[in-house]
Amino acid sequence: MKPTISIVVAIFNRKDELFELLNSLTSQSDKDFEIIIVDDGSLVDLRPTIENFESFLNIKYFRKENSGPGLSRNFGSRRAGNEWLVFVDSDVIVEKDYIENIKKDILEIPCDAFGGADKAHKGFNLMQKAISYSMTSVFTTGGIRGSKKAVSKFQPRSFNMGVKKEVFEKVGGFSEMRIGEDPDLSMTLWENGFTTAFFDNIAVYHKRRVDFGKFSKQVYQFGCARPILNQRHPNYVKISFAFPTLFLLGYIMGFLEYFIMGKGIILAFYGLYTFMVLFHALWVTKNISIAGMAVISTYIQMFSYGYGFLKSWVLLNVFKMKPEEAFPKHFHKM
Repeated sequence: MKPTISIVVAIFNRKDELFELLNSLTSQSDKDFEIIIVDDGSLVDLRPTIENFESFLNIKYFRKENSGPGLSRNFGSRRAGNEWLVFVDSDVIVEKDYIENIKKDILEIPCDAFGGADKAHKGFNLMQKAISYSMTSVFTTGGIRGSKKAVSKFQPRSFNMGVKKEVFEKVGGFSEMRIGEDPDLSMTLWENGFTTAFFDNIAVYHKRRVDFGKFSKQVYQFGCARPILNQRHPNYVKISFAFPTLFLLGYIMGFLEYFIMGKGIILAFYGLYTFMVLFHALWVTKNISIAGMAVISTYIQMFSYGYGFLKSWVLLNVFKMKPEEAFPKHFHKM
């Protein structure tokens, strides 16, 4: 018997992205699924966009006060009628065999939750492709978002994530965290004895941020969230989480070495890293413009995440602040 699927989308404002997502879902080879759209207090009217697809898709639409993505997904999940909950971000596009492959993989790979990769669509602009590269590259994230080979114990991310509804309810769904709520859920699942898996044939096209400023703010927030996650789930702390902070501090030390001692030994290593990223990005994307911007986005990612991680670690471990005090905007009172 095939699994039944409810796609849950929490959305804030992204009307154009929602149109593209729903448009991709109309082309599914397996059309037996429902879509739960939770409007998280958008400032624009999403109803006209949804009405364009109601004759093609089984859509349930709900609007509520803004509470952040995690609690909005919980809201939608309580209203889902199927066995499996599949969470996707509102700024993704899926292939026509997305639902078909999910059902096939669930039957073939026993698990309580799963996730898939993300990649850049050929229609994305150059900056989006550069940002996609840096978020999936072996030189930044270790490739864990983009390759099955890089996966040991996979943490599904909410841009492309599925969970058994009964399991989701047993662990209480997403927490009150606004940032980092998806790895928080994955580790909570592990702590309760549930299993996760990586499905390598359900990748989505993830638009992410469309300019470097927004991208920097986003990865800064990811960096802030990681020490909080380390406190909540100490059994799953990895030294690699601190790598972007060490990268940032090393870069600063390199400039101090150069201006104080007149030596550029440390900066030489960063020069080598830059060329490695450039040539790898060129090899992956086959476009010199994307490769050049990928170098910029890679440094933005490493510096912004590293600074966020460092700031959060100092506030939590040196000043002994509670996460809710240090980053009140990262939490919502349940």
